[in-house]
Amino acid sequence: MDSKGGTQMNQKYDHYIAVDWALSNMAIARATRHDNEINCVEVVADVSDLKVYLSHLKGTKLLCFEESTPAQWLYVELKEFVDEIIVCDPYRNKLLSEGAKTDKIDAIKLLKLMRAGLLKPVYHSSDQLISLRKIVNGYLDVVYAGVRVKNQRSALLRGYGLNRDEDLSEPSEADLFVMQGYDLSIKNYEEDKLRYNKKFISLGNDIEIIKTLKSVPGIGPVGAVKVAAIVVDPKRFINKSQWLSYCGLVMHDRISGGKLYGKKTPRHSRILKSVFKTAAITILQDQPTIYTKALGDSAGAIKSYYQLLIEKKNYPPHRARAAVARKIATIALGVMKSQKKFDDRWRKKYVTSNIL
Repeated sequence: MDSKGGTQMNQKYDHYIAVDWALSNMAIARATRHDNEINCVEVVADVSDLKVYLSHLKGTKLLCFEESTPAQWLYVELKEFVDEIIVCDPYRNKLLSEGAKTDKIDAIKLLKLMRAGLLKPVYHSSDQLISLRKIVNGYLDVVYAGVRVKNQRSALLRGYGLNRDEDLSEPSEADLFVMQGYDLSIKNYEEDKLRYNKKFISLGNDIEIIKTLKSVPGIGPVGAVKVAAIVVDPKRFINKSQWLSYCGLVMHDRISGGKLYGKKTPRHSRILKSVFKTAAITILQDQPTIYTKALGDSAGAIKSYYQLLIEKKNYPPHRARAAVARKIATIALGVMKSQKKFDDRWRKKYVTSNIL
């Protein structure tokens, strides 16, 4: 959902409500269409009381609160009690960091930003696909913890000049105790990771958009679930440029006074960037895996695209790999919007026809 201009917003809604939500209390700021005076109260945080308050307001209502851990829950709970909800990006709300800070002051400032049309919405939905984000986040937590403990085990071995595949010949009692803890954690990590992988395979067999994404070159069951969970609704991306920026696969120019001062990476989804970068590496690796062999012509078309970029456009390998990642991301967006799997028709449209 896009933020509107301040004048247009003032004419559209009868009530403008901003909520600063915390675990113990909530500050509610409200203004009306015809009255710029802001009323603000601070009460005990209770979503039931907030629902009653919103239902008693007559006329159209626009509600906003900042993106946070309970934001999705609040969105689902309150969407039926207002005409529109803006879950805004706190990173952009620089005004909130100026001057004194209390919950009431933050709510009032948030309301002023909303009335001025200066909020940047964060995507939320009541679609069931968004619940997949909890599974993806849980999986990433497991992987991060597993990688950390494996690195800690390797560090212990390196302290004795050994690599990670070797064992301590005569460990001290302290080293043995610590190593046993690492090995137990790694065993639990492998079992938990396998549990998540089975869940991803099950989801890929049951949900159509995930089935479709698995046909994209380089994207397996885990990557397909990640993309579906983050995107939810592909139509919210107006064009390819917006999509590639969201995936972190393009750079933005920094221009002032007509002079280019380099480029910067936009704020993006690190999960999506990782999926498409990994997909490119998977396709382009020298030794084919069982998965890349199964892709057949799809993998071959992507590799041909990579080789032509290097040979005819003189791209260095790292730029060519980045271009391949963008191509795979573009294909993924296309199949999600069309709800059709990647096949010969897509290969002709997205790879062969615009290689050069």
